[in-house]
Parts: sequence; C-alpha cells; structure tokens
Amino acid sequence: MRIAITAQTDQGLQAPVAQHFGHAPFFVVVDVNAAEVSSVEVLANPFLDGHQPGQIPQFIHEQRAEALLTGGMGGRAIQFFDQLGIDTATGASGAVADAVADYLDGRILGAEACSNSVEHGHA
Repeated sequence: MRIAITAQTDQGLQAPVAQHFGHAPFFVVVDVNAAEVSSVEVLANPFLDGHQPGQIPQFIHEQRAEALLTGGMGGRAIQFFDQLGIDTATGASGAVADAVADYLDGRILGAEACSNSVEHGHA
C-alpha cells in the first residue's frame, strides 16, 4: 500500500503531520508491506504558493498513492480524492510515523470536512 501524509517539515517519518492539507509544505509518501514501512520519500508541495482546486489531489494521484492522511481538509478536496479513488483520513496528528500506524490500526478512518472551511477558503 502506498500512503501520502501531509508534513510540516522534510524529516520523513519524524516530521510533524501538517494540520491543513492545502498548506502542507511537504508530503511524505510511504510504501507499506505487511504493516511495515518499506520505503519513504519526501516531496515538496509544488503548489504551496497557490493552487487551483484539484491540483494537489491530482499530484498525489500521480504519486500512485492509495490513501492520504492529514489533520484536516475541505470538503471539495475530499470529493476530488474520492473521484480519484484515493482513501482520505483526517484527524492525523503527531509524527508521520504515528499517523501511519494509527491509520493501519484503524484509529483514524474516513475524512470529515474541516470545521473552519469558510475561514480556510473552502466554501
């Protein structure tokens, strides 16, 4: 399984999870085999300075990710991921490694639109 996680820094599995999907400076992409992380890649968010709706989900799709973990995201982004067949999970926190473990263990499941959607520009 290939999982993308929003990250505040480029520290891989030790990076703190970015709490707002569209403003994440980095994405950590991990491959998981038999519940063990087998590879880690850190990618800078190419749309950090501004993006059009759907660009970041498409970028994550191009990385062949099957799931995206983040602290929070707007409803429109969730819809884009659904259309691309990518599972989304909000509520991730702590280090990226913790978020991956929480997802694999079923402690974070599904995505709920950010409660501050209008404030964050997700009308």
